[in-house]
Amino acid sequence: MDDIGQAFVIAVKLIAEADAELFATVRLSLAVSLSATSIAFLLGAPAGAFLVVQTFQARPALLVLLNALLGLPSVVVGLIAYLLLSRSGPLGFLGLLFTPQAMALAQVILTLPIVLVLTYRATETYWRAYRDIFLVFGASRLRMIGMLLDSARAALVTVFLAAFGRAIAEVGAIMIVGGNIRGFTRTMTTAIVLETSRGDLALALGIGIILIGLTVLVSGGAFWLNQRMSDE
Repeated sequence: MDDIGQAFVIAVKLIAEADAELFATVRLSLAVSLSATSIAFLLGAPAGAFLVVQTFQARPALLVLLNALLGLPSVVVGLIAYLLLSRSGPLGFLGLLFTPQAMALAQVILTLPIVLVLTYRATETYWRAYRDIFLVFGASRLRMIGMLLDSARAALVTVFLAAFGRAIAEVGAIMIVGGNIRGFTRTMTTAIVLETSRGDLALALGIGIILIGLTVLVSGGAFWLNQRMSDE
């Protein structure tokens, strides 16, 4: 218990003193996860709304597949990204393996189904309510998608933050494609795994405290934005 208490005290000290290695790891994690989430959101949100307004024969099967991908193990995502980026893979010529860009790609693959499915669920309610109005006025599909996304903007904030929460907490996929290289591809989650295995509980706890703080901040931000948008 004394060792754990001492490690906690050192962890708080590292945070208070703005330890360079600790905060470099935090900055990289935020940069990679925010980039990946933004790309997944820009691709997935319009696609999710498109699935609402567009009827085609394979849509039910596609929705089942997308829902199944919500539980896709992160190590499988890492393996897929590794195969894509390896020297013999289709994207090997880019030389992105074991870089932050490779980690962002893995997180995009991981979070894209989340954005698609949650956007579909958020906009489907508005589609049912306004579908006849859209059809009467002859709105184009592009306009329908835009109006659905605008109507569901409060829910879309939650969609984005849910995807970001999944990305920032990821460890398996980015360990495979990033390699956990110190000062280059080491993120908060991979650093926690490494430092715990090495017995450096202080640094692991320090990173863990910051990660928990970010999670609480994201949840609080989502709640505040939803409340504000609901009041409007």
